[in-house]
Amino acid sequence: MLTNSQDRKSLRWIFAIIVLAATLAMSAGSSLPARPAQIQSKVAPRPQTSATAQPKSKVSPAPQTKVTAVQISIAKTLSTKNAPIQFEVFSDFQCPACRSFFLSASHRLVEDYCSAGKVYLIHHDFPMPIPSHVHSEEAARWANAAAAIGKFHEVESALYSHQDSWGASGKIDEVLADVLSPTDLKRVRALVDDTEVKAAIQHDKDLGDANNVVLLGTPSIFVTHNSHRDQLNSSGASYNLLKPFLDYLLQH
Repeated sequence: MLTNSQDRKSLRWIFAIIVLAATLAMSAGSSLPARPAQIQSKVAPRPQTSATAQPKSKVSPAPQTKVTAVQISIAKTLSTKNAPIQFEVFSDFQCPACRSFFLSASHRLVEDYCSAGKVYLIHHDFPMPIPSHVHSEEAARWANAAAAIGKFHEVESALYSHQDSWGASGKIDEVLADVLSPTDLKRVRALVDDTEVKAAIQHDKDLGDANNVVLLGTPSIFVTHNSHRDQLNSSGASYNLLKPFLDYLLQH
């Protein structure tokens, strides 16, 4: 268990040494792995209104429950809040480094740590306010709208996997049509400009501002363990670098 500031500094040096050694050994031409396995979202899809009521019936269908910004935020997490490690990622869907981290590390984190209840993975949207990321804010709204119906992780994977396509054309809905049914795509499209969707994104932005993400850049990664919160250097932070670091935390 980490008991003093020297232990925390030693931990940061251990991770820094691992990052440096692995970065030097990484091959620039390595291919991206398959998209990550998905875990069911914690926000259930909104119920569909039945169309079978008799014309003369005076009973109205039950109203649909509106999903709140808090519920949308929860739908962008994986595993349990009681996990010993909290892993936060501030990310921009149009950021190449965010795509690389997602495709090279996130799916392994989900399979080996989140599914075992060891890591609570939190996605925060932080579309960077730069001209080259002209579609990143819109992509975040599509992703959060998908979270509102329990489809965030499918959409997250599609946006990163096809970043070059929609990033150039702005045709986000065409990419999402491959992972959403026509009915779900229609539901998501109807929520893209919803006030709760925008509120969920603004909440993430406020958190990002409080953590200086504009200066740090995306992805910005923060790990909390035993009430201590550390920022990780995302440069070269592949799964092979994160695994020994996370295993070390779990043992102390």
